Amino acid sequence: EVQLVESGGGLVQAGGSLRLSCAASGFTFDDYAIGWFRQAPGKEREGVSCISSSDGSTYYADSVKGRFTISSDNAKNTVYLQMNSLKPEDTAVYYCAADLGTTIATMRGIEYDYWGQGTQVTVSS
Repeated sequence: EVQLVESGGGLVQAGGSLRLSCAASGFTFDDYAIGWFRQAPGKEREGVSCISSSDGSTYYADSVKGRFTISSDNAKNTVYLQMNSLKPEDTAVYYCAADLGTTIATMRGIEYDYWGQGTQVTVSS
């Protein structure tokens, strides 16, 4: 059974940092993509960042470029999202998702097959 478990969310002041983790288990595909998405109250889900396991290529939403960094530790089957210079508008529930059997990472949520339960990030002004 594929499982994705996010952790690392919390309450932080504007300008602060958090590191989210997405621990993946239950699949043995060589090629996959992991994406981070977020959803704020009353807003649609949006893609934040994603990474491809095949070549390590990464993508970021314009709103987080230069502030967020996605990385992976294959030995730990974990993908991280380092979030720096956080802003109140970054407040949302953050989800990681897996798209298995692909070499292409995308921030289109519809492409992802498996989702974690989410972790709350709250940035106070």
